[in-house]
Amino acid sequence: MDESRRMKLEDILASKGLSINYQSGGEAPNCMVDREIKKEPTTRAKKLRDIYYNTLSTTDMEFPYWYNRKWKELDGEVTIVRRAIALKEAFSHLTPNIIPGEKLVMQKTYNYRGSFPMPWLSEGFFVANQSELKESPSESADELSEFGQGGGNVTKSFGNVVSIAGKFGMRKEEIPVLLKIANEWVGKSVEDLGRKYEKMVPDYEVKENIMKSLVCMFDSGFTLPQGREVINYYYPLQYGFDGLIKMAKECKDDVAGKADGDGIIGMDRLYFYEAVIHIIEGIQNWILNYAKHARELEKKSNDQIQRKEYAQIAECLEWIAHKQPRNFREALQLTYTLHIAVLNEDAISGLSIGRLGQILYPWYEQDIKAGIITKEEVLELMELYRIKITAIDCFASTGVVGGVLSGNTFNNLTIGGLTRKGQSATNDLEMLIVEAGMTCETPQPTLSVLYDEKLPEKFLLKCVECDKTGAGYPAWMNNRGAIEFLMNQYAEEGMTIEEARSVAIGGCLETSPCTWKELVLNGKKYEIPGGAGHPTSVGVHFVANPKILELVLMNGKDHRTGIQVLNPHNKKLETYEELFDAFKAYYEKSVDVLAKTNNVQHDIWRKQNMSVVNSFLKPDCLSTGQHIGNLGYRYNATFNVESCGTVTMVNSLAGFKKVVYDDKKYTIEEMKDAILNNFGFKKADEIGSYSLSDQQKEDMSGKYDDIYGMCLIAPKYGNADSYVDDILREYEEWFCEMCRGVESLYGKPMYACQISVSTHGAQGGATLATPDGRLAGTTYADGSMSAYPGTDKNGPYALFESATVWDHSTSQNSQMNLKIHPSALKGVQGTKNLLDLTRAYMRKGGFHIQYNIVDSKILKVAQEKPEEYRDLMVRVAGFTQYWCEIGKPIQDEVIARTEYEGV
Repeated sequence: MDESRRMKLEDILASKGLSINYQSGGEAPNCMVDREIKKEPTTRAKKLRDIYYNTLSTTDMEFPYWYNRKWKELDGEVTIVRRAIALKEAFSHLTPNIIPGEKLVMQKTYNYRGSFPMPWLSEGFFVANQSELKESPSESADELSEFGQGGGNVTKSFGNVVSIAGKFGMRKEEIPVLLKIANEWVGKSVEDLGRKYEKMVPDYEVKENIMKSLVCMFDSGFTLPQGREVINYYYPLQYGFDGLIKMAKECKDDVAGKADGDGIIGMDRLYFYEAVIHIIEGIQNWILNYAKHARELEKKSNDQIQRKEYAQIAECLEWIAHKQPRNFREALQLTYTLHIAVLNEDAISGLSIGRLGQILYPWYEQDIKAGIITKEEVLELMELYRIKITAIDCFASTGVVGGVLSGNTFNNLTIGGLTRKGQSATNDLEMLIVEAGMTCETPQPTLSVLYDEKLPEKFLLKCVECDKTGAGYPAWMNNRGAIEFLMNQYAEEGMTIEEARSVAIGGCLETSPCTWKELVLNGKKYEIPGGAGHPTSVGVHFVANPKILELVLMNGKDHRTGIQVLNPHNKKLETYEELFDAFKAYYEKSVDVLAKTNNVQHDIWRKQNMSVVNSFLKPDCLSTGQHIGNLGYRYNATFNVESCGTVTMVNSLAGFKKVVYDDKKYTIEEMKDAILNNFGFKKADEIGSYSLSDQQKEDMSGKYDDIYGMCLIAPKYGNADSYVDDILREYEEWFCEMCRGVESLYGKPMYACQISVSTHGAQGGATLATPDGRLAGTTYADGSMSAYPGTDKNGPYALFESATVWDHSTSQNSQMNLKIHPSALKGVQGTKNLLDLTRAYMRKGGFHIQYNIVDSKILKVAQEKPEEYRDLMVRVAGFTQYWCEIGKPIQDEVIARTEYEGV
């Protein structure tokens, strides 16, 4: 092949005097520029983080074995009690493992970075090759999803280790146990029962076609049924586990045999309280097993310092297994233990920590004042906490963990916001939490600032300084916008302005309803916030907007798979209005069938696999005696419709409107032909790059050059251009209203949720070329308000103008990523400039903005030599992840994002 046939798009455009310029506001220095702010963790934290760096994602069968064994023994028992006792058995048999140097202990499994499968939830992934469960819609997502080859990902089997889902390693000798247990759940798991009954939904075949063509990324009922929510630590922090058992026993005595006017679920209260007692006893056993192990290590150690530390660990655990924490370290250990306990009862991503600095402040204030602890010691504990949270893995399929999560599990920690009375809620402990995020950079917990005009300048500048480390956090959320959203969505469930001020971020950036609870410590009263709502980002998971538009152009047929996904509309698409109406009709049809089938799946989940731990922690389950599935939580209107690829879709509609309908340069059939032939270019997977500029020409005849050039120069979102921004406004107003017409299984209106996570890679891989000039197989624009790489030509303030032409409070998320070169933010003035930039967007009504402060040249080198950049982190879309653990499509997209050389 001659050289001309290998020409990249970037070269072709340059030869015509055009360019794809991924820089804005100047040119970056020729040399690589590192991040300005670099700090080091304490010696202890550095050693433990190094252990993490050298640890692989490991899955084992200990927890599933004991759970499954006890479950079978209890055949015939009331389901929630049966489940609680099975969980108790599993917790009680988890082998403790304490790493020398740890002060915070315990993890999901024996392994430092461990997880485990839950066949009772979903077993088809393991037995697909030997069972009769045939087609799994997740297969399309799996085949187009990938992990990075470095870090802790076990992408290939080696030695005695088998790679599962392209990420986790399991020892060969455990595989028979996995398959035996998985086969025992065939036909009984949430997945199988959900499949059985969702097939009764009219147009189920349409749903299957939607999943196979990757119009929708995955089902939520049996993949990640919980998460994207805020946990609540209040009850154990206030009463201790012994106090909660006493409370549950008293409640059980009070409700036994009574319906109290509720003839449907009134009697269920007895079984719930019985389940709570069992599960708390299991958690106590788990904690005390670790305490016993610490005592054994204390006896064996010859190092006096280490012996003392083991003794301190044991004393801490022995106390919190029963009573309210006495000091900051005990309170921190208890909140971490509770977090892991919830994660072990279900497949969960996005179980967010909430406003931890405000929750733990009572113990911090007490200990600092009494001289029990120093700020330096608190900082070290928060560094250790970051490492422990980062070690959390979520076991799921490749399509979910790779194509959506990129290996992250979104344990978000919220800072800032307001008190119940409307004053700044930030405190000294939150300053230390931010400092720990700088000294000990890890992907988790990611930090999110609830920006409010009342927050102190010192705190805001500290957060910006943290951004300048390049770690990708904190992200910035508009507190007033979040409050407006909560007031609108949860008004019918009694949401008040004071209650709305307790808001925290669930998952990567979901606005999650919370509540205030009064905590008493040594006679002093505090109001602390905590989660009070169902999981968010459940319902319809990631509808690919550009893919819907593609189906409109192709009369309902998916060209990649050959499937007729939706019934032919048979419209000639002679006007833009007809095109957009067809788009809306296909979208509504897709959402309708997806919502109904997912409602069935979640209904099976709440009946067969209900939460016990998360339920007793959150208001108002203990007071009502009902678990999450019986509407025990205070706020239940959390289900939504998630979309991906908004900006790629908007730019594509603008391309259609400009080239076909307004200028009438080409017909709709000619546009269709060009798209089917990828405008004369190879497909992305053929050349191994998913960035637009790297795409290579295949058809050198020039047949599609003119139409492609027009698509490229058609108006693009992000430039304060009303031609395309009006399209965004019209779409958003329709989409947000349409979603509220969809009903969840809890009888509540659903709402719009706009976020990409990593789906813009996998779903972009399944999408043909688009009329904005994007080529087949390349990623979509990330987030929902981020500009497509290289198309925002007029600077960030013009981007802000485009992004805020609609009301962000009508949607749960409106996600924007910006990439800024480190040289643009040098010194104190650079810090202030970034805060001013953030303020400007918040004041215009933007809900979310996050930053990658990095030189793209470093990312390119790190892509070639991942082993030399083990600790390099980037912001993807709502979360931070190690560069070497991210798949190439997302890496290419991050590299290609417009890099601002000045702000």
